[in-house]
Amino acid sequence: MGLLSNKIDRDQLKPGDHIYSWRNIYLYAHHGIYVGEGKVIHFTRAAGREIGTGTVLDRFIFSSSPSHSSENPCTSCDETSGRDGGVMSSCLECFLSGGDLYLFEYGVNPAFFIAKARGGTCTLASSDPSEDVLYRAFFLLKNGFGSYCLFKNNCEDFAIYCKTGLLVFTSLSVGRSGQAASIFSAASAIACSPARYLTTTVSGLSAFGAGIYCLHRLVCDIGIRRDVSKVPVERLVDRVGLVEPEVAAETVKQE
Repeated sequence: MGLLSNKIDRDQLKPGDHIYSWRNIYLYAHHGIYVGEGKVIHFTRAAGREIGTGTVLDRFIFSSSPSHSSENPCTSCDETSGRDGGVMSSCLECFLSGGDLYLFEYGVNPAFFIAKARGGTCTLASSDPSEDVLYRAFFLLKNGFGSYCLFKNNCEDFAIYCKTGLLVFTSLSVGRSGQAASIFSAASAIACSPARYLTTTVSGLSAFGAGIYCLHRLVCDIGIRRDVSKVPVERLVDRVGLVEPEVAAETVKQE
């Protein structure tokens, strides 16, 4: 583990670890919770029925559900689990889908967080004990985690909730995901282009844009935001069915 890479070996894995693997030439990463015995619980979007961005990004972000031909089925995965998306359990091989294994870091300091310029690799928030993480992951495997949304309720949001129990209770356009926050941070840096009136040099504009990007990423991190609540996993499911995560968080805050 270090500043340049969070890559780890498989023999370093422990139950309750938040892991991820890069997809589509490092365009984005798929996240999950390692639960032991070579299994990962993760949150996916169903191919053809995604609740995505409505933008060109949807052409590049695909379902992360394991897919095998009938001639070469995976003997470790339950092919009926997660076929239509949602919270599912897969073997580690299928989760990685040919990619490398990385460990998401918790409880990092602000300087380290900013130095990790790529979002979705670490957070200032502290992780709960592994037994709490595993309990949430298995509970949500059985009961679900709401509707998939790239910016507000994605695989990284799921893994962060399992690790921390934190949910966003405001209606902001970004959830707990560091990857989503990076996209919005980049957009904010571009939107601040009027800074050209403050500096006319290329280096000055670059430094200003980088500063806005880093600051926005930092204030969007789940470990520093104030629009979050600790929500028991049982509160995500009421007597008649699943409650959307942000609704459950808002209810807990009001109480």
